[in-house]
Amino acid sequence: MSTAPPVSIASDALPVAAGVTAAGVAAAVAPPAVRCANCGAPVTGRYCSACGQRLEPPVHTLWHFAQVATEDLTHADSRLWRTLAALLFKPGYLTAQFLAGRRASYLPPVRLYLVLSVVFFIWVSASQSKLQVVQLDSERAAPAARVSTPFDPALPGESAQQRTERLCRDAVYQGPWQQRLAPLLSRACRKVVEDHGRSMREAFLHNLPRAMFVFLPLLAGAMMLMYWRPRHYYVEHLLLFVHNHAFAFVLLLLAAAVSALLPFAVGWVSFALWLYTPWYVYRSMRLVYGQGRWLTIAKLLVLSLFYLLSGALMLGLNVAYSALTL
Repeated sequence: MSTAPPVSIASDALPVAAGVTAAGVAAAVAPPAVRCANCGAPVTGRYCSACGQRLEPPVHTLWHFAQVATEDLTHADSRLWRTLAALLFKPGYLTAQFLAGRRASYLPPVRLYLVLSVVFFIWVSASQSKLQVVQLDSERAAPAARVSTPFDPALPGESAQQRTERLCRDAVYQGPWQQRLAPLLSRACRKVVEDHGRSMREAFLHNLPRAMFVFLPLLAGAMMLMYWRPRHYYVEHLLLFVHNHAFAFVLLLLAAAVSALLPFAVGWVSFALWLYTPWYVYRSMRLVYGQGRWLTIAKLLVLSLFYLLSGALMLGLNVAYSALTL
C-alpha cells in the first residue's frame, strides 16, 4: 500500500507557518509609529514630510531650551548666516539662485526684506528718539537759545498760543480741495509748532516703511522699460530690488555699528559706503541680466536718475500724508 511521504507535507507547510510566525513576531516587536506633534502624520526621519516640522522632544529644562536656540542660530541647517553672507558679499547672487530654483538654502526674499526693514526702521526711530532727548535737555538748559532759532521763532512776551496763531496764520491753504484740506493742514501746522516738529518726524518715520514698500514696484516697472529685449518678467526686476534694498538695510546697520564703536573712522565708513554701494548694484545687474559692462553702466546711470526723482516724489508724498494724518 502506497502512502504519501509525510516529510513532503511537512516541508510544504513549514515555510508558510514560519512566514506567518515571523510576520506576527515582527508586528508585535515593531515600535509604534512616531507621529508629528503638529499635524499627526507619521514621521520616518528628522523632519515631518507633511508639514516640515522638526521631530524633537518637548522643551523641559532651561538647558535644553538653550541648546535648541543655539542650534537654530549656529547649526548648518540655519539659513540666516548663509543668506546674510551672500547678501553682503555676492551681489545679485540670491536673486540668481532664486530665479534658478535653488531656494531652500536661503531665506525667502520677501521675509528677508520685511525683517531687515523692521530692524532698520526701529534703529532709525531709536536714533531719532535719542536726538529728541538731547534736544529737550538742551532746551531746558538754555531756553533762550531755543527762542532764537530760525525754525522756532518767538517774540518777546509772546505766549505759546499767540506764537502758534502767528506762525500758522500765513499757512492757510489756498489750493484745490480747499474746504477739505485747509482744516487738516491748519491742524498739522499747529501741532508741528507746538511740539517743535516731533510728531511730524514720528509720523514720517512711521509711514516711511510702507512708502518704501510701494516705491519698489515703481522701480521694477522702470526696469522693465530698460530691459525690454531680451524680455524679463516683472517679478525678476522686483526680486532684484527687494534683495538690493535688503542689502542696503544691512549695510547701513553695520556702518552705524562700526561708527559707534570707532568714532574716528566715521569718515572712512562713509567713503566706503559711497564706493561699495554703486559697485554692488552694478555687479548685481550684470549677474542677473548678463549684459555687457558699458551697457550695464549706462542703464545704471538712467536707473540712478529715476531713483532720485521718484525717491524725492515718494518722500514728498510721505511728508504730505504724514501732515494730513497728524
